[in-house]
Amino acid sequence: MGLLHDLRDPESARSLAKVMRGRRFAFFRELVEALPKPIEILDVGGTQDFWEHENFTSPELAKITVVNLEAPASRHPNITTASGNACDMPEFSDSQFDVVFSNSVIEHVGGLEQQRAMAREIQRVGKRYFVQTPNRYFPIEPHYMFPFFQFLPTGAKAWLLTNFALDWGGKATSRERALQLAKSVELLPRSEFVAMFPDAEIYNERVLGLTKSLTAYGGF
Repeated sequence: MGLLHDLRDPESARSLAKVMRGRRFAFFRELVEALPKPIEILDVGGTQDFWEHENFTSPELAKITVVNLEAPASRHPNITTASGNACDMPEFSDSQFDVVFSNSVIEHVGGLEQQRAMAREIQRVGKRYFVQTPNRYFPIEPHYMFPFFQFLPTGAKAWLLTNFALDWGGKATSRERALQLAKSVELLPRSEFVAMFPDAEIYNERVLGLTKSLTAYGGF
């Protein structure tokens, strides 16, 4: 219980998340090591900052397209930024990319139908994929660091977000904002996530024997 209690502390939670991201990306590096360079990567819902941190800014190593709701100017010759919809990417052709990468995004695109659409698009445009999401049944909800928050009714979530500083930005400033935040995350149980990627292998990240995060990867 000590570690689960510590996860409610923002600094402890960030530290653990950093360690787990580091291990996850080390595994990703192992998977792509044998691929011909430069690797054509599509990052769905990511940022340039992530690839900078992971030292993937060499044109000899990878050509990366980052798709998000907004497209800030690219800071690197090997990174292209584009605005788009993760659930519908007609701008990309079938199997256009060597690898499609997505980290903690699929839980933010809407309900189950939108999530399934995103999964289909990822598998359509990529020869391979590496998609991570938090596990719905881990006891500490990872966005608001509140036990079993994901199972509460929307109204109860909004009340908590209005009255307590659960979001990284502090308390919600209005009920409308609280409702927006409450509806912005739909965590997936393992069974649904696996069904979306039927040919995938699953990389499990565990804390105290409990699965905190799931990554579906396939085509490697």
